Amino acid sequence: MIKIAPEGYPYIIVFFVLTIAVGYFSKPWFAVVPGILFIFMLFFFRDPDRVLPEGESVITSPADGEIIVIHKEREEEYLRKEIIKVSIFMSPFNVHVNRAPYNGKVKLVKHNPGSFSAAFKDEASLENDNIAMVLNTEKGDILVRQVAGFLARRAVCRVKPGDSLTRGDKFGIIKFSSRVDIYLPPEVEVRVNIGDMVKAGSTIIADFSDNLP
Repeated sequence: MIKIAPEGYPYIIVFFVLTIAVGYFSKPWFAVVPGILFIFMLFFFRDPDRVLPEGESVITSPADGEIIVIHKEREEEYLRKEIIKVSIFMSPFNVHVNRAPYNGKVKLVKHNPGSFSAAFKDEASLENDNIAMVLNTEKGDILVRQVAGFLARRAVCRVKPGDSLTRGDKFGIIKFSSRVDIYLPPEVEVRVNIGDMVKAGSTIIADFSDNLP
C-alpha cells in the first residue's frame, strides 16, 4: 500500500475524477492525459517509511535529492553567525516530504514571499519564495529553509513555534521541484559531497564534533 502525504489528496482526487469523467463522457483515449497525471500525482506525493540511522550526534538530510552546495558563510537574518550551508535540490521525481534533521524545539517559522526562479540557482535561497524554520537543539540553532522553485509554487511547513521534533519527524512538504537549505554550526563534520544523492531521514549529512558541549 502506497502511503500518500495528506497535501497530495486534493490533486489525486481531482485527476482521478477528471480521468473517469473524460473517459465516460468522451472517447476513452482522451482520458490518457489526465490518467497519466493521476498516476504522476500518486508517485509524486508518495510518503515512504524511512529507516533512521543510529547515533545521537548525527544530523540527517531534511530532504531527498542531490547535494548542490556545501560551503561556509555568515547567516545574518536568523542565526547571525558563521555556518556551514548544505543545499539539496529536489527534482519532480524525488520524494518531497521534509523531515527534521535533529532533535529540537521549533523556535521560529517564517514565510518569506519571493520569486519562483529555478531552485538550483545560487540566488534562489534568498530570492525565491521560502519558509524558514529555526530549530533550537542542545548543540545550538539549526536553520532549515524550504525554497520554492520554478514549478514548485508552495512550500508547506506543518509545525509552529514551540513544537518539539525528533530527528526524522516529518515537518512539511514542497510541492513539485524545489530546494531545501540547511544551515549548520561550523563545528560539524560534513559527511556528504557535492553531487551525492540523499534521502530525508536516512542519509547522514553531518555529525557534531566531539568538542561540542
